[in-house]
Amino acid sequence: MINRNDIYDKNLNFLVGSGASAGFLPTLELKIKVSGSTDSHTLETLATFFENNEDIKCLLFSYYVENVISPAAKFDIDKINKSEMAVLRNYVRFMKTILNLLNKKSHSKRANIFTTNYDGLIAHCAEKMVQSGKYDFILNDGSIGFVKRTLQTRSFNRYAKDQGTFSHHETSVPQINLLQPHGSVYWYKDGDNIEVSYDIKRSSTRVDDVSTWMDQNFAEILSDDTKTDEDIKTSAFAVPKSNRDAFWEDYKKLPIVNPTKWKFHETVFEEHYYQSLRALSYELEKPNSVFIIFGFSFADEHILNLVKRSLSNPTLKVFICCYSDNTKADLEKKFGGFDNVELIRSADKLDFDAFNTEIFSAEPQPAPKA
Repeated sequence: MINRNDIYDKNLNFLVGSGASAGFLPTLELKIKVSGSTDSHTLETLATFFENNEDIKCLLFSYYVENVISPAAKFDIDKINKSEMAVLRNYVRFMKTILNLLNKKSHSKRANIFTTNYDGLIAHCAEKMVQSGKYDFILNDGSIGFVKRTLQTRSFNRYAKDQGTFSHHETSVPQINLLQPHGSVYWYKDGDNIEVSYDIKRSSTRVDDVSTWMDQNFAEILSDDTKTDEDIKTSAFAVPKSNRDAFWEDYKKLPIVNPTKWKFHETVFEEHYYQSLRALSYELEKPNSVFIIFGFSFADEHILNLVKRSLSNPTLKVFICCYSDNTKADLEKKFGGFDNVELIRSADKLDFDAFNTEIFSAEPQPAPKA
């Protein structure tokens, strides 16, 4: 359990990965196993394994577009089922706890959420919270403008205040900054700028326009935990060159990071990626900073190395939530020897519900007995 009294007056920062959206949107983890191992492949490990096979790469990234990116782009908060609602409810609980901490402050009521997810679940949930009339806060996604909103990193340094009618008093409005280093399905290249638009029809149309090429047998292998990469190797999968070229031309227009190299194809998006990392580095170098990480595997080596460098700040405290004992063992290899890092486990799998109930909660409950 993270003691709220120990962190409320600190510079609050969070890193949220795909584990937070699990159950609503697919993660990059696949069922197919690594040959000679019990470990499952992820999309990035399998794509790296077949880096020199253009046919398999096209099939794999087509699968990625259809099964991972498309659901995020077509998300409609008004058309969700019961299980999907549970995921959104956890995002609301997460933000409610952050606001609970910010409201204890007399000034600088700001927190930063860095997320490698390119879905819009945080933005959509924040919108519903504000529209309910029960919450008064600002979610700053970095965009500025009126009819057309464009992304400007400097806007994260701005904040709002409420002022009395006769200027006799003023109070800071709680603000959550939302930074998405890996991109967003709601971003659009606009010359040298990035336009931000949450128009579902627009994001759906763009992802539908990608000329994916899918083989049903290939998709079934990816979803079969009795198969390994050898089963793909020995199969005769082929994609006509014209179809491969058409797919990559469309795919490279998507404003999301390429998970095999953790890079963007478009320079304007890649520049924002590094600006976001610089912003993260700056926040972690501030005195008395707290960094809480959930649902993130540290597969992005840029972020991993940045966090390691930041640990030289003696007043920085990092809490990393570990989904399982295997996850904890892996992270111990990455962060062993750092006294200001705490790896957190729960009695069971540390999913988003357990995180909001046992680890980071405005209304903490005792953890279940092991």
